[in-house]
Amino acid sequence: MRSSECWSVLSFVLLTGAAAFKISRGPSMDHSEITQMAILDVTVRTCRSLAEAEGRDFVFHPLSLTVTCVIAACDAAESTKSFQIAIKLIQRKNKRVDIRRLFNAAYHFDDETFEDGRKVITDGLAIIKASNKLDNFKAAREKLGEITHPLQDFYSHSNWIELGKEIPNNNLITVGTNIGNIDLARPTCQNCVGNDCTNNILEDIIRDQILTTGYFDAILSSKPAGKCSHGGRFDQTSDDEPIGGINKDSLTANHGHLHNAAARLAIDATIQLLDDIRGAAGDTDFLRMLGISKGSNKALCFVIDTTGSMADILAVKAVTASIIDTKAGTRDEPSLYILVPFNDPDFGPLRRTTDPNVFKTWLSALNATGGGDFPEMSLSGLQLALTGAPPGSEIFLFTDATAKDIYLKDTVITLIEQTKTVVNFMLTGSFRFSFRSLLANNGHNMSWTNQMSSPESQLYSELAHYSGGQAIEVSKDELSEATSIITESSAASLVTILQAVRSPGKDESFSFSVDESVRNLTIYITGNVLNFTLTSPSGVSQSTNSPNESLATVKVVGNFRSLQINPTVGIWEIMLLSTNPYSIKVIGQSGIDFLFDFVQFFQGASEGFDVLENRPGAGGNGTLLLTLTGSDSGTVTDVSLVEASGSGEVNGRMETLGGGEFLAHFDTIPSVEFVVRVKGKTDSRSKASTNDFQRQSTTQLKASTLAITSVSENIIVPGTLFLVPFSVMTGDVGGNFTIQATNDRDFISSFPDSLVLADGGSANGTVTLSAPLNTPSGSDVTLTIQVEAPGGADTNYIVQRFSIVNTVTDFQAPACRLIRLRGDCSLNCSLSAWELVVDVSDQSGVVRVDIKRGNGTLNTAVVAVGSGGENTTRVSYAASCCSPDVELLAVDGVGNVGSCPFSINDNPSTAALSTGTTLSLSYLIWVSLGLILVYQA
Repeated sequence: MRSSECWSVLSFVLLTGAAAFKISRGPSMDHSEITQMAILDVTVRTCRSLAEAEGRDFVFHPLSLTVTCVIAACDAAESTKSFQIAIKLIQRKNKRVDIRRLFNAAYHFDDETFEDGRKVITDGLAIIKASNKLDNFKAAREKLGEITHPLQDFYSHSNWIELGKEIPNNNLITVGTNIGNIDLARPTCQNCVGNDCTNNILEDIIRDQILTTGYFDAILSSKPAGKCSHGGRFDQTSDDEPIGGINKDSLTANHGHLHNAAARLAIDATIQLLDDIRGAAGDTDFLRMLGISKGSNKALCFVIDTTGSMADILAVKAVTASIIDTKAGTRDEPSLYILVPFNDPDFGPLRRTTDPNVFKTWLSALNATGGGDFPEMSLSGLQLALTGAPPGSEIFLFTDATAKDIYLKDTVITLIEQTKTVVNFMLTGSFRFSFRSLLANNGHNMSWTNQMSSPESQLYSELAHYSGGQAIEVSKDELSEATSIITESSAASLVTILQAVRSPGKDESFSFSVDESVRNLTIYITGNVLNFTLTSPSGVSQSTNSPNESLATVKVVGNFRSLQINPTVGIWEIMLLSTNPYSIKVIGQSGIDFLFDFVQFFQGASEGFDVLENRPGAGGNGTLLLTLTGSDSGTVTDVSLVEASGSGEVNGRMETLGGGEFLAHFDTIPSVEFVVRVKGKTDSRSKASTNDFQRQSTTQLKASTLAITSVSENIIVPGTLFLVPFSVMTGDVGGNFTIQATNDRDFISSFPDSLVLADGGSANGTVTLSAPLNTPSGSDVTLTIQVEAPGGADTNYIVQRFSIVNTVTDFQAPACRLIRLRGDCSLNCSLSAWELVVDVSDQSGVVRVDIKRGNGTLNTAVVAVGSGGENTTRVSYAASCCSPDVELLAVDGVGNVGSCPFSINDNPSTAALSTGTTLSLSYLIWVSLGLILVYQA
């Protein structure tokens, strides 16, 4: 069903000419909006292409270009939130270039750094393609955000627009081509006349079509003689002759009169870049990179103990296969399956697949062997899953043993907090011989105890509660029934309405609001002895010992109770009576949810706010950036930071930014763990009233008086030493601060064990990493650096992901050799046909040939392979004369993309009919005069 919000008439910012490059918000469109416009455009066209290939209708309103409407057109409502997450990550990485790389001219095409700027783009493009090839989509998104910034800046910071160009510079994404007519020794500008800089570029520069950019420096006022400046109040070079600037960053910039034209080309150029990535990945994987897939966009991620004691593994495999089969072909079918086994001393590898049958094959191959002593490497396996699964995933860990690698506890908490991932522990605590009792009694009075009830096992409960998950203790016989949580938790569009932990337990009443969008409402209660009373909005109650289930269907297994509720709109209440520790979680399915991040504000040459990568500062104020997903007309009315294990809360002051984004300002951050609760309103389906909703974050958060930062290159070449410098800053307390650095690939690393900081001081350290030579190009490594204050009173962290890429030497698109093109289309087109035979070759090997345009039949076969892996693929194509044109798209081993058009209508005397003609494949991208492409069936 298509949202009615998508059929309202929207003002099109692009058509009215409002666009900009500024990182801060204002009347002009910024990098984020330019990036989102391009992403939505290419997403619409990709979904249209897939629909046509599958014979489905595709409808999209021509005056609506929002996330909600694009997702509706793509028939992927379950992917709304993950699509938003992907867009936000790309936008954030784009913005961060103005913060982290402000003075690196190549990332802005300042100072006439044309070759260096293009290298930033093309190197990043190679990383994106290699990452997508390994389904490493998060790394691809991060790099995409980074390289779209210089690509977009080119049109604001250079004189491309002043030279009269009306299409993007295609050569910015192609190595070894001519970027333009460049003369670094030639003067390019003259002084502005007063405030008028419209004609400060020299006439001969325009006449001779010389390409130049402005020079920028926020500290020094120096530039080569006669050169243009960037301009603006922070550019010190603009006060040196020639005075002024040429940037088009906003409508009020020196060349602001050309701002709209520059913004249109920046969008078109970003579209061109995305189309190249799409061509290399294919339509399905391109959409997966953007968080869109058929069915649920959730990953089904299992971390499984395979030691000899884990006899319950047979039950795990059987239950898992049943879950997969149940969801196959439904809206709840996971888009990704991840498996991480762990043993002792080994763990991993992480395996991911989109094929449920492949996943079941991996599961079937697992055997319970080895292990030795009781504790196992469970946290090492969990760490691998946390870094390998998409953010916001739900992980299920199966074990019957405590953790041997408990030293990874803080790392795991860090990754849970950073990825906002929910972890559930399925603890099949078999009764085992207590070696502790044996040693204490010298072998006499040997006892059997439940090892999963030991204090060490409480770690699992702590981690589960921290992530918003459950720690369920069951026997092997109960495992099948307990896994209903997996079925429910892996459903599409899952939202959390309420969540709380009480340890020690206490009698308490919890209320929560259910809106009309919620379906499949469920309450989870985890605890040993617990009584409850559930009350509906109409006042009807059901208690633990009620003879009937008027409100909820109750299931009890082990220490876990679930209540399946028929949702009624309004305020519900549940009273829990227990002195034992317990947790409660209320979930449901709904398209309405929220994204959030703490942000920090900054001023200077770039102004605005940036997302914090670690814990917010303690003892002061803070600000949350929130994005409402699933509704274009909804609004957020209240945001609170609620104590995770108590009733205290801090309410925020709301600021509406537009486009479904809001800022919540808090005078103080709680000193204990907390969660984020959001309340708001959306239009009711009845249109008679507004629809109040309530949502809550799952992961517990915490503030810190410590700060840790790190800025480094994010590309590791296998076999080389890679340095990651970092800085630690403290508030009031100095002393010896403990440092721990771990990576999820078990790469060899070194780092200082501690740093000495004075009161309110800072210190620097460096982590060294080395990726083995055989590390696959396109993979990545996640490094977690943690700092702990003296006595363990406070901690903070930073998590960085580095791409591993081998040096690319092949930048040439595949070559096309025409073998045969023949057919007689002089008759009725429906009664005649034509055929084409082409050989496609490439030094890196041709990996795929597709039909980009055409309605015929394509067949391919490798006919020759060279010693270096290069191959020749013979392509045969046949079509009705009613479809006289075809465009073939070819992709090589490193992601170079080319397209080759043919037509039976070509003049028979041309090379199209000759044998052995070689045509160079250049990637052709259709761009629609700077307008967003929209479609309507």
